[in-house]
Amino acid sequence: MKTLQNTFKELTRYPSAIFGLAIIAFLIILSIYAMVSIPYSEAIRLWRGGEGIWYKNPKYAAPEWINFIRPNKLPTTIYLSSQAGSAEKTITQDKQGNNAITITAKFDYPYNTVPPDMAIYFASKYTNKQPYASITWLTPDGREIRVADFAVAQSEVYWFSQDTKLQRRLAGLEPQQGLFMLDPSAGLSTPVKGTYQLNIKVITFEPDTDLDAEFILYGRVSGIAGTDHLRRDLKIALLWGTPIALAFGLLAALGTTVTTLVIAACSVWFGGWVDSLIQRITQVNMVLPFLPILIMVGTFYSHSIWVILGATIILSIFGAGILTNRAIFLQVKESAYIEAARAYGASSWRIIFQYLVPRIIPTLIPQLVVLIPGFVFLEASLAVLGLGDPTLPTWGKIINDAQRNGALYAGLYYWVLEPAALLMISGLAFAMLGFSLDRIFNPKLRGL
Repeated sequence: MKTLQNTFKELTRYPSAIFGLAIIAFLIILSIYAMVSIPYSEAIRLWRGGEGIWYKNPKYAAPEWINFIRPNKLPTTIYLSSQAGSAEKTITQDKQGNNAITITAKFDYPYNTVPPDMAIYFASKYTNKQPYASITWLTPDGREIRVADFAVAQSEVYWFSQDTKLQRRLAGLEPQQGLFMLDPSAGLSTPVKGTYQLNIKVITFEPDTDLDAEFILYGRVSGIAGTDHLRRDLKIALLWGTPIALAFGLLAALGTTVTTLVIAACSVWFGGWVDSLIQRITQVNMVLPFLPILIMVGTFYSHSIWVILGATIILSIFGAGILTNRAIFLQVKESAYIEAARAYGASSWRIIFQYLVPRIIPTLIPQLVVLIPGFVFLEASLAVLGLGDPTLPTWGKIINDAQRNGALYAGLYYWVLEPAALLMISGLAFAMLGFSLDRIFNPKLRGL
């Protein structure tokens, strides 16, 4: 504890270390928040759910916070439901006892751009004969536009953009444009601002028939992180990518550093054929291409993050770290206290784990901290190449999806910049802390 207190006191002398610790603390808090607010099973369900879960979200929507820096605000998603009460629903009966249902959805539209799409989700209950719906659209300037007429199934979705008949009635313009423009035939691009109204009149043919509707006007911005091609909220992957990245980096760095340290100590202490074997394995392993082997493991064996983690540790154990540690252990082995331990009969394993290894642990702490961001970037790089765990929402998986769907070509920069920024911030934080720790534990660097 006293050593830790002295180390922390030394760290306070370096502003870079304080800044790095603050970022790491923020990432840890973010990880805890992600695991508490969105349990693992729920995060996996949401991330793999596709459009069935995220049907209320728009595709390719930028984060809502960009409206704070734009002079012209982009539209947000408007959701109105007769079942939830946000859309007015009235029911009247005729002499035969059949229901006549009217659903009215009113909303204000103050934006300068039209929405990317609109949809109506119907849910009807009937025995034999389907209810018949007539949809009309009222604009702020008093125009009434006939949208569609059709029989409604028990579960049906009407997409405005896919209705070719409506497009012909709007002089060939896309429905989401023609319904908002003052003069569709003139091709004016500025929508009319004000209150719009969607009317759905339903005629039923059976006494117990009922119908509810959800109207969704999809916006061009959504949430704090935006959405992807499957309407998923990127916040899920950004949040859960934090604990996954930190856990992978820490476990890989810790497993590699500790195992390398023990193997180097055994090599020096036992010597002979043990030392020769370890040195030959190290020399062969240093020649092998690290990343291509991991790509082969991910391609031909498994994409599981645990398999990739194990392969990473195994390939990293017999590296240059063994040669460096071996050189240090050769000097420590000749120390007087080692000779004293041998004199009073201490076993080889006792000497290795209680006298050799603890002697150089302080010098390995900076190395351990600096290794973490390297393994974080490695996991993200494999995911970008399509070799990440398909079940996990990670930063690299976001970049991979963005790359495959042409995000940069389409101007969807947020899709790439958000996970890339988190990766760079993580690497910067651990690098700044590691360099400061190196100055503390390495006497040659304290004066720099």
